[in-house]
This record gives sequence, structure tokens and C-alpha cells, in this order.
Amino acid sequence: MRGRADSSSTDSDRPEGRSADPVAAGSEGGTVEQAKEACLRLLAVRARSRAELAQRLAAKGYSPEVSERALDRLTEVGLIDDAAFAEQWVHSRHAFSGKGKQALAQELRRKGVAQSDAAAALDAITTDDEEARAGELVRRKLRSLPRDLDRDKMIRRLVGMLARRGYSQATAYRVVKAELIDRGVEGDLDEPVD
Repeated sequence: MRGRADSSSTDSDRPEGRSADPVAAGSEGGTVEQAKEACLRLLAVRARSRAELAQRLAAKGYSPEVSERALDRLTEVGLIDDAAFAEQWVHSRHAFSGKGKQALAQELRRKGVAQSDAAAALDAITTDDEEARAGELVRRKLRSLPRDLDRDKMIRRLVGMLARRGYSQATAYRVVKAELIDRGVEGDLDEPVD
């Protein structure tokens, strides 16, 4: 009898109200409802792509069929939308992290967003937007560089900083050149030839 009472414990008896591990719950890795609940918990933290959710469900032991049905249902009701996710991701990472288009495209690929959804979101960032954000980053970095730093080292550091954030070499040199001219830094700032 004791075994029966233990097996009928409710979710509220578990720590933090979490439901049982799907594999432990039986039915070949969990039910569609359990998979949907797992997705909703993940989506409550931050927006995620369909591929990210599928990976998380697979890691939790849900079968591909159960995962697919749960993800299809959440897509039907609009809780999973890769185009909207890509748009939100691009805006946030560009505005707050200063990422360039190249870095953002790579991040979206890693998150499993389709090329068409990624391209539409990336097209929202104009060349002017990208150069303005790169200019802000350069101005901020210039404040922390030593005043007596060699001009060539300064250029390499600034261009390198922008390259690591996903800005193209042409954009990086154009922005650095403009910012250094505004600051009155002397010297030849021609773009390098690839």
C-alpha cells in the first residue's frame, strides 16, 4: 500500500512545484501536454526559436513525435514564431549589445532560425543604423584608450573591437576613420586592400 501512496504524489509535493521528469513519468518520454508545459516554462524565461525548443525537449527525453506535436500546437496558437523571434533577437542584440549584422546572422543560424526569417529580420538594420551603432561603440572605446596610444595601435584595437562584434571590415574602417577625423587624429587612415 505504501508504494501506491508514493506513486500517486502530486506535482505540488515535488520541490518548487515542478512536474516529474518526463522519462520517469512513463509513456515513452512524456506526453504532448508535458512537452507543451516544458516549452511554456522555457518561453516564460525568454523567447526561443522552434529549433531551440526541439533541442531542449530532446535533451529532456521526449520522443521526436511527441515533441513535434507539442511544437506544432504551440506554433498554431502563435507562441512559437521564428520570424518574430528573429526580429526581436536582432533588435535587442543590435541595440543593447552592439552586434553587427554578421554576428547576428551567425547567432540566428546557431539558434536554428531559417535563412528567410533571419534575412527579413536583418534587413531591418540599415547601413546607417549599423554605422551609427558602430560609431557609438568606437566613441565609448576611445574614452578608455590611453591618450598616448600609437595611432596604428588605436586603429587596430578599434577595428578589431568592431570586427569581434560582427561588423564588416569596410564598415569598421569607415566608422573608425570618421571618428578619428572628428577627434583630430592625424595620419593616413585609408582602408586596407584585401
